[in-house]
Amino acid sequence: MRPRARDLGLRPGQFAPGPLNAITDVAGVLVGQVTRIVGEGTRTGVTAILPHGGNIFAERVPAGLSVMNGFGKLAGATQVQELGELESPIVLTNTLAVGRALEAVVDWTLARNPEARSVNAVVGETNDGKLNDIRARGITGGDVLAALDAATPGAVEEGSVGAGTGTMAFGWKGGIGTSSRVLPAALGGFAVGALVQSNYGGALVMDGVPVGRALNRFYLREHSDTGDADGSVMVVIATDAPLSDRNLSRLALRAMAGLARTGAAFSDGSGDYAIAFSTHADVRRTPARSAIADWPNERMSPLFVAAAEAVEEAVLNSILRATDIESRDPATGRKRRGDAIGIEAVKAVLEAHRPG
Repeated sequence: MRPRARDLGLRPGQFAPGPLNAITDVAGVLVGQVTRIVGEGTRTGVTAILPHGGNIFAERVPAGLSVMNGFGKLAGATQVQELGELESPIVLTNTLAVGRALEAVVDWTLARNPEARSVNAVVGETNDGKLNDIRARGITGGDVLAALDAATPGAVEEGSVGAGTGTMAFGWKGGIGTSSRVLPAALGGFAVGALVQSNYGGALVMDGVPVGRALNRFYLREHSDTGDADGSVMVVIATDAPLSDRNLSRLALRAMAGLARTGAAFSDGSGDYAIAFSTHADVRRTPARSAIADWPNERMSPLFVAAAEAVEEAVLNSILRATDIESRDPATGRKRRGDAIGIEAVKAVLEAHRPG
């Protein structure tokens, strides 16, 4: 099994992770995934994140959104911005599967809410067309429903799985990654978890070490556009801190700090999105609740730090855990390959940059 960042001695930031070092360290959060590897061309999938295991439409959670570069197709984004809440799971998939995923989330929600007449389905994407025959439309509504129904707490599979099956990052195979942080009791004791779908580029940095440059694979190497920067990244942040949608928007913005630490280029053709939500019981929104709790502004900074750290490590896990993916270009017949980063090469770079 390929290592995670901590298996290589990488320790981004200062706060400790939760027991799983995953978004599911935030109590109540569930993740389900479906991986589609079919024939020589289809290399894609679905990743679903549920804020809790109850009726999300009836018990909505506050949420905030941040966008660094808006080259993407994030369905449901404007209602999240306007109302500051999620009434559906968050589903991640590929660019041309957003419509089908949206329909499936609507179907899933209507089946659980007979009186519903409007559903804001939230579906994010990255373009996995470098490895996946994206025009074949390999994702079905059934795949999305299967991911939703498979959602569970516990460990989250990472790398070339789910919505990360066909993605690339920094010129190597990208994928799904996750991490978490738990604040000390004196700072609230809250958990912050992140899950990423990495499909973007730049010059890879691992816990401050310039791995991409050391391995001679990075965007704008020798001042030429290598095409390794365009793509996208979707970030989902969960916390059990009692935050309003306003402070969750602020928390989501700190995801961009975590991405920057990994060497992200935030290029013209990259969609860089983060959604943050709170699972705290006192901030769930129901018709019967008239008062909503909120953590004080002056105590938000530790949560900001935790979010940036968790996002940074989630990206590293997405790359380190990814495995090689091969496919065939349907237009040319040529084989395509997404190479996983070499673990021994990474170890050598890290060793060279460690003191003593």
